[in-house]
Amino acid sequence: MPEARAGFALLAIVQATLIFTIALIMIPLPEISAQFGMNSSQMLFLQVAYGLPFSGLLLFGGRLADRFPERIMFAIGLILFGLASLAAALAPNYQVLASMRFLQGIGGALTAPAAMAILRTIYPSPAQFGRAMATWGGVSILGATLGFVLSGIITAWISWRWMFIVPITVTAAALLLSNALLPASRPRNHHEKMRLDPVGALLATASIVLISYALIRSSETPWSDLHVWGVLTAGLLLLICFFTLEKKVSSPLLPPHFLLNANRAAGLIGMMLAAAGSVLIELLPSLFLQQIRQWSALTTALSFLPLIIALLVANQFASPIVHRFGARKSMIAGFLIAATGLCLYAFLRRETDYLLGMVPGQILVSVGIALVFSGSAVLSTSNVPDHQAGLAGGVMNTAMELGPTFGLAVFMSVAGLRVDVVEGYALAFAAGTIIYVLVACWLLFLTDEKADH
Repeated sequence: MPEARAGFALLAIVQATLIFTIALIMIPLPEISAQFGMNSSQMLFLQVAYGLPFSGLLLFGGRLADRFPERIMFAIGLILFGLASLAAALAPNYQVLASMRFLQGIGGALTAPAAMAILRTIYPSPAQFGRAMATWGGVSILGATLGFVLSGIITAWISWRWMFIVPITVTAAALLLSNALLPASRPRNHHEKMRLDPVGALLATASIVLISYALIRSSETPWSDLHVWGVLTAGLLLLICFFTLEKKVSSPLLPPHFLLNANRAAGLIGMMLAAAGSVLIELLPSLFLQQIRQWSALTTALSFLPLIIALLVANQFASPIVHRFGARKSMIAGFLIAATGLCLYAFLRRETDYLLGMVPGQILVSVGIALVFSGSAVLSTSNVPDHQAGLAGGVMNTAMELGPTFGLAVFMSVAGLRVDVVEGYALAFAAGTIIYVLVACWLLFLTDEKADH
């Protein structure tokens, strides 16, 4: 169906752009800091200003997409995202830029679940929706990697302000084409018009934001610091309060049984770990090439082109592989392939050659993570009723957003165990290898095949 493919393409580009926008700040952050005279705390906040509201509000955004017409929520989210992107590009100081990045995150949290709900309308058949989700997972990781690479290229050749031309352009195009390419919102029945659970939304958002902030802060501050363990404890307590509340309210934001499905839990864990692996394979090699090998930001960004090419190729085959062999088996293969690539990086040394010592690892990790993302997207959204399509999208995107946060905290803590920086990086890659192999073994014992295709 050409109409369905065109609608899917539009939604996929929007999804990739939402993830793309997370990584925009990573490479040009030092230049922005120098221009605006930022201190270390301001640099940290600017780095997370998009991701914190995005990850924190996705559950509520999913609920809104299920409660109200998904096309309307999609448009509202895009307008907010696009206007904030334009204002960020023109920001005269740190305060405006940080505020606009925060608004970008809110807009993204409204847009992403709504896009998932629209996708469910485009592909009402479970088999068609499963195949679409297999491609959707690869699109997300490609967007994250492109954001990381293109931001470095644009910053070096033009200006960091021009990074925002991508979200601005995609937003304008999506708003102009949505009426022609996207189906009308499905009618809501009485069951879907229950209350929104604002207290649950507040607890969920606050807990995710606090936990994420504490984990991100742990990469720069010892765990004994109050700003880490104190904020983390507060976030965990709020999370406990949230799950306690959800068992008692009549219309919970996140029904407790939603996460108890074995396939869905495996998909969400896979999504989180794949996202964590993606930040590992981007951040540490970037630091190695710039700090140890003294490469420029532009050369470092260009060094990730093999990774992008591998992702583009792998994404072409990921969906057919998931359809042929099943999501769970594809995830197992993906984790093992990615673990092999991380293992190669575990031998990282100061004299490691880029072409022979790093590119093979890039390619293997890219192929493996593409398979994991595709399989995880299928399992995360399988057997979800239509009235919870937005919720499924919110939960899946939350797992995807929390992955890099947890990965950054865990792997940087592991790297800090060694005095020598390069040895620390190698140890972090070794830890990633072990985690991926253990998860692949765990997936072997998941015998529920009902949602595996």
